[in-house]
Amino acid sequence: MAAIPVYPWRLAPDGLATLRQLRAKGLRPGGQEVAAQIERPRHRRGPLVAYLYRVDAAKPVRPMTPAKRAALAKANAARRTCPQCRRDAGYVIPPSLGMCSPCAYAEEQAGA
Repeated sequence: MAAIPVYPWRLAPDGLATLRQLRAKGLRPGGQEVAAQIERPRHRRGPLVAYLYRVDAAKPVRPMTPAKRAALAKANAARRTCPQCRRDAGYVIPPSLGMCSPCAYAEEQAGA
């Protein structure tokens, strides 16, 4: 595998974009290989790397289908449903608690 070009931060040539930049333009890489990378110097943990893709080889983002929209709504509802009381918490339940706040702190509230 040939080495890919590496550019300093903000000095990549025109025609290359990161994933976020492609998405902002309504594009996706579309199976193409990484064309280059940019490196941003960091002090403690080493350089921050972002991969670049060719804009001319990018494809349009696929439209959201009704089935995909329904699947995403179901997945998001599951993230809000408390496994203890089975109610919609109204927010995404933190993995650190594993349940909604009233269920997680029920013992503290009962003892107070």
